[in-house]
Amino acid sequence: MKIGCVKEIKNNEFRVGLTPDNVRSYVAAGHTVEIEAGAGIGSGFTDEEYREAGAEIKEAKDIWADVDMMVKVKEPLPEEYAYFREGLILYTYFHLAADREQLDALRAAKVTAVAYETLQETDGSLPLLAPMSQIAGRLSIQEGAKYLEKRFGGEGILLAGVPGTEKAHVVILGGGIVGTNACRIATGIGADVTILDINLKRLETLDNMFGSRIQTLVSTDSNIERCVKKADLVIGSVLIPGGSTPKLFRKKYLKEMKPGAVFVDVAIDQGGCGESSRVTTHDDPVYVEDGVVHYCVGNMPGAVPRTSTIALTNATLKYGLMIANQGLEEACRNSDVITSAINTYDGKVTFKALADSFDDVEYTDLKTLL
Repeated sequence: MKIGCVKEIKNNEFRVGLTPDNVRSYVAAGHTVEIEAGAGIGSGFTDEEYREAGAEIKEAKDIWADVDMMVKVKEPLPEEYAYFREGLILYTYFHLAADREQLDALRAAKVTAVAYETLQETDGSLPLLAPMSQIAGRLSIQEGAKYLEKRFGGEGILLAGVPGTEKAHVVILGGGIVGTNACRIATGIGADVTILDINLKRLETLDNMFGSRIQTLVSTDSNIERCVKKADLVIGSVLIPGGSTPKLFRKKYLKEMKPGAVFVDVAIDQGGCGESSRVTTHDDPVYVEDGVVHYCVGNMPGAVPRTSTIALTNATLKYGLMIANQGLEEACRNSDVITSAINTYDGKVTFKALADSFDDVEYTDLKTLL
């Protein structure tokens, strides 16, 4: 199979879909790899390193036209839709529930969308979402702490405080991978942390993990409202794999919060968990609404591309090789794990949560198409 990787064109996105080590693995398995010139520079990988690993260095348009499977990091942008063609396998993050235009373009061109964010292992884990969720969760506290500084519009509070002062109150909505990693950093700094989730077993796990350093609460409207009133930093870390994120952080809460409090919506890729959330970029990451600073960057891990690229590709390589070695259809017949990642195939939506996100989109079981 011919495998391609192009430079990401999303705002301030410096990650890359394949490292030189990944190239070696594909080449060793008998595949051809084409890399766009300069694709890895933002993550610290040179063209020469890719050549030494066995890749051909080409221009983006030639790679799009030639390869069987394109491996990326972020969703294709509208200027890349012209490269779509029937039978192309696109292996990347898509977050289609929040992007109808992209979904329609993929379906119209009959591109096979293999989504990192919905690939689910037999134990229920999301191995291609996990590494970026870990990074985003940890970054959420780092970025939240920065924007609590007065010069960025924050209230001017230090998360850990110092002797004789109050610690900052951090509220985390969702106790999954993002929330757990946010909790790990916030408690490590010394903040006062409350984490909410709808799953009592998950709350028990978190309570056992962090002990008396955190407060766990069941996620209800009343508990969320009560917590955010006293919060200095709120982290939105809610996830429905492949589907639209529920709006747990209500707009009405803003008027009840402290002026200069910060809300970091890590769920913004899937539409965000805040009613007042809108996508921002690393160039212009925050805005203030009703006195609350909103940080809603859609590709948070792109801020630390070296770490993010290595962590992501450590996870994606295994499944990419399964597709390349067996062919997509055979890989799906052999593995429900690969099937779980297929969001579109032959113009059809084949992931139920995605179809359910739209009133006029029909779900098709992939097995009926193979």
